[in-house]
Amino acid sequence: MAAADQNRHDSAVRPRSYEDERYQDGFLEAVCDLKKAEVLQDVVLEVEGRRFPCHRLVLSAASPYFRAMFTSGMMESRQKTVVLQDLDAGMFGEILNYIYSGTLDVSLDKVQPLYQAADLLQLDYVRDTCSSYMAMNVHHSTCVDLYKFADVFSIDSVRNQCLQCICRHFSKVVSTEGFCSLNVTQLTEIISRDELDVKEETAVWEAVVRWVQHCKKDRLRHLPSILPHTRFNLMTPYNMVAILDHPLVKKNPGRSAIRNV
Repeated sequence: MAAADQNRHDSAVRPRSYEDERYQDGFLEAVCDLKKAEVLQDVVLEVEGRRFPCHRLVLSAASPYFRAMFTSGMMESRQKTVVLQDLDAGMFGEILNYIYSGTLDVSLDKVQPLYQAADLLQLDYVRDTCSSYMAMNVHHSTCVDLYKFADVFSIDSVRNQCLQCICRHFSKVVSTEGFCSLNVTQLTEIISRDELDVKEETAVWEAVVRWVQHCKKDRLRHLPSILPHTRFNLMTPYNMVAILDHPLVKKNPGRSAIRNV
């Protein structure tokens, strides 16, 4: 046998590894087909009364939450029907669609409950995708709502972007119902920011008044802690007198916060 032929023969018989580039897509498609055909399903997940037949193996492979549930000896690992709490049935359906197909549909009206579901079920891709989607849709009409949500779930990238938008469009934001739904800590954080874009500092005071009067009975007590964050040193003496004579301030302990500026 010639040397060249021998080399080709040796190369042919040497062990080799091959990777089927279509395998993963084909496997996922087959799993999705099994779900549609309702074949080999071994657990039913119940959310808000709706029943979702599933495969434990698929759920465990996709989510650390389900992996712990089905492999750690928990009671749920032996149950044929598992009731899941603190989830929206519609959003759970979206989550299952992602788990079985790898496809995720996100819109502004469902991004928040979708994020909540993904956060509970420890689905990093869904959570990160929702965060990115929220960040892309920060607008003066959405920034307060997204800010409150990001604040609760500590989504810093979205939270910071919303704060920038609120400061940049403060005059528009304060006229929305969303502004009045801020809690006192969120309100204080916003009016304290140096980049707040207002022509006059009285606009900040007027925003505070609107916020307090929206639920005066519960919010008036917060006025003394809010007032120090308003820059009274940037106001004219006339404006200062007008604020001191305002009904919210006149008989309120917060009045001293203005006098001491």
